[in-house]
Amino acid sequence: MWYLLLLPIALVVLLAVDLYRRNARALEVAQQYSGPPALPIIGNGLWFVNKTTVDFVNLIQKLTDDYGDVVRFWMGPQFTIYTGNPKWIEAILTNRNLTNKSDEYGFLSNWLGDGLLLSKRHKWHARRKIITPAFHFKILDQFVEVFDRNAAELVDVLGKFAANGQAFDVFPYILLYTLDVICETAMGTSVDAMRNSDSEYVKAVKEAASISITRMYDVYMRTPLFYLTPGYQKLRKAIKMLHAYTDNVIVSRRKQLEASSNEKAEVASEEHEYGGKKKEAFLDLLLKTSIEGRPLTNLEIREEVDTFMFEGHDTTTSGVSFTLYNLAKYPAIQQKVHDEIIAVLGTDPHKPITMATLNELTYLEMVIKETLRLFPSVPIIGRKCVEEVTIEGKTVPAGTNIIIGIYYMGRDANYYDNPLEFIPERFEGEKSVEKFNPYKYVPFSAGQRNCIGQKFALNEVKSVISKLLRHYEFVLPAEQNHEPPVLSSELILKPHNGIPLQIKPRAPLTH
Repeated sequence: MWYLLLLPIALVVLLAVDLYRRNARALEVAQQYSGPPALPIIGNGLWFVNKTTVDFVNLIQKLTDDYGDVVRFWMGPQFTIYTGNPKWIEAILTNRNLTNKSDEYGFLSNWLGDGLLLSKRHKWHARRKIITPAFHFKILDQFVEVFDRNAAELVDVLGKFAANGQAFDVFPYILLYTLDVICETAMGTSVDAMRNSDSEYVKAVKEAASISITRMYDVYMRTPLFYLTPGYQKLRKAIKMLHAYTDNVIVSRRKQLEASSNEKAEVASEEHEYGGKKKEAFLDLLLKTSIEGRPLTNLEIREEVDTFMFEGHDTTTSGVSFTLYNLAKYPAIQQKVHDEIIAVLGTDPHKPITMATLNELTYLEMVIKETLRLFPSVPIIGRKCVEEVTIEGKTVPAGTNIIIGIYYMGRDANYYDNPLEFIPERFEGEKSVEKFNPYKYVPFSAGQRNCIGQKFALNEVKSVISKLLRHYEFVLPAEQNHEPPVLSSELILKPHNGIPLQIKPRAPLTH
């Protein structure tokens, strides 16, 4: 029986030898970096035990405070490099060997498959080439009406808070607005989330996003034990529902397009105008691409539509909500934005906005960009090194996970004067931060794998805020004492306790 006692010991030894063999190069080059001491096998994994996504914000900040803006640590046996250094970020985001996403993104794969967010190298390049025309500026033009119409609905939904003066958490209301927008622009369907927040679809989106993202940060949920938990069953049910919904829309819309495929002249005209003659959802454009011979199956289309849905609602919700927070916190800036809106759009609060008028709201855009510096919708992004590279004289071995700290770089006094002050003029004209050093400001990532929908997102944020500010003044509740929101660093930056605001109806303006 004694040999049974040796078996666990032998397994541990074999595991340790295997890990050493696979990590020999990483162990060798780790000495080039500063970083915290790590334990065998589990590395710095104990940091993440019983930690919340709020703790994660402070954990990374402590790393940078103690070790600088390029730090190595071990997530279990996984060699990981964190950086908030613009030179490193430029080298990473422009390197063809660093286009794959880091391992953490894999927890979204059951939902998003090989969509543009998760696909690797050659598949990503082929998909990006096919999808890029869907974000042509003429197509983006037609979406402005969708932004504006849904923003008018949001104004109506929030009216009760203007009437009673009560403080409310703005975040969930913006989330429902962005869901309505993204469903209409992605699939051409309405889920009426603002009026029906308890719909099965809305609940499934929230469930799938919440559980998938939690797995990225929770040590226990990253292991196979997750598949034995109720959380797995909830995730599976939510994803099944979301896939079924998208599949049904794809099949229905494909049949409609195939039925009208004989109308060659009309189709050609619509192609030439990039959707100008008729509002076309993202799905329609992908289906046309597939019908006209491009290799997109129903499954591939679903992956891209679901990816667009996922990336296009939470990120925009974060951007809009934190912008409203900053406008409430800085009344003089809110007044300046409101003055610009009235100068461009006039005194009629119901006047529809257009792409032309959106482009004239330059100060509002500066405010949004400064918000994204301090509160980037995606606080960190990850890359996986597939072949060994050298960056700034340091070796990055193949297999390394790389974390880029967009949030932390935006608050670093090494790169910004008075980094915690809200100064929209940082983004003014030729002296703009973006032009001076584009890799110091990357809220939409950068390089070849930058966010394909960044212009779409910026237009949506400008549209809804310009509509809201024509009707309401946003104010911080007195009891908040101007305390900044507690931040939760998930895949998306979120306010842990919400963003409580009050709104006051604006008096009608006359010439």
